[in-house]
Amino acid sequence: MAPTDFITLPVSDLERSKRFYSCLGWRLHPAFEGTGAGTVEISEDEHVMVLSEDRHLRLVGPGTPGTPADASVVNALSVDSPDEIDVIVDRAVRAGGTEGDAQDYGFLRSRCFRDPDGHQWEILWVDPAAASVRAARRR
Repeated sequence: MAPTDFITLPVSDLERSKRFYSCLGWRLHPAFEGTGAGTVEISEDEHVMVLSEDRHLRLVGPGTPGTPADASVVNALSVDSPDEIDVIVDRAVRAGGTEGDAQDYGFLRSRCFRDPDGHQWEILWVDPAAASVRAARRR
């Protein structure tokens, strides 16, 4: 069995967050639902777990002293084609997300968005042929 990855995010409105991520074409995963928690399946082995702020605080404990309040993470997700980038980000914006930066280097393309709680996502595609050439050059 392949490993299963979970990105866990604190959210201010659990139901809104589940609706938002469902609008991206990702499906709710009832096996991992619970009080103050919801899970959305990106793929068979990739999931987003959204936790109410109270539930998240019980999981991680109080903030770490000396950590900036605005410390953030960019959740990068690669897709199989450049067209998938536009589908996901356009859905995110229509569902209430905010569009961020975009990059296009020919061999790598990405677009970013923030969900309603401000969590940043980067949806990216890397040309497999270009990635193979770059890997071969490093050898």
